[in-house]
Amino acid sequence: MTTPWKIAGVQLNCRLGDRQGNLEIMRQKLREAAARGARLVVFPECALTGYAFESKSEALLQAEPVPGASTAALSRDCRELGVWTIFGLVERQESSGAIFNSSALLGPDGQVEVYRKIHLPCLGLDRFTTPGDRPFAVHDLGGLRVGMNICYDAGFPEAARVLTLLGADLVVLPTNWPAGARATMKYVVQARALENHIYYAAINRVGEERGFQFIGHSRIVNWDGELLAASSSAEDEILYAEIDPDQARRKRVVHIPGKYEIDRVSDRRPEMYEPLCRRPPQGRPNPS
Repeated sequence: MTTPWKIAGVQLNCRLGDRQGNLEIMRQKLREAAARGARLVVFPECALTGYAFESKSEALLQAEPVPGASTAALSRDCRELGVWTIFGLVERQESSGAIFNSSALLGPDGQVEVYRKIHLPCLGLDRFTTPGDRPFAVHDLGGLRVGMNICYDAGFPEAARVLTLLGADLVVLPTNWPAGARATMKYVVQARALENHIYYAAINRVGEERGFQFIGHSRIVNWDGELLAASSSAEDEILYAEIDPDQARRKRVVHIPGKYEIDRVSDRRPEMYEPLCRRPPQGRPNPS
């Protein structure tokens, strides 16, 4: 039996290109959430840097490696506070000069992991970043198994499914939802939790950058698709929720023994899913 985890999602505004200022706000919010008992504190996509860059050269000015100066500062805080954190940034790969839309996972014992966004829309920073080049991974935080996606990844059910099959109890989605993403906020997040029998935390930013208004409305969802915590605003806010890993791991839901039982993992038919791995011809949909 595992111990339940209290997690926090920090919905906040950040200033484009102001890494130092954004970092200081994040460190303050990390301390505030830790004081309320949170063991994992999640920040939005690109919380460190902002998102609405107009060129790769502009984004490169704000990019840094992982590990780097910002991860070092937050790692020290995690060690002092005994907490984990996940936050978004523009990552620079030193060997190639490529930049990625990334989320870093930092732990209290110096752990540093990074996820690079795999699915890239034609929007903001993602017009200039390299698609993620690492496989999906699940990280054990000491009783809570966490996988990371970023924003647009949520629109591809395969992403959360792979993390589920790798053993995730919780999928964390740092995001920058603008006004056009309201349907994702309203429907997709809860569907990803329900169809995989996992917890799902989508943490959005607020504020405005270069004409893009970010809508907030972060949410943390139970394994059965029900909201545990949800923002109803586009203002700074911290959401809190209790996560029970054991509940996420009990995939078979028995309503009536022998008559009404559901297991959304074991009831899969992978042998029928071959078209999912077939890349369609350029510009054409998958054949029916």
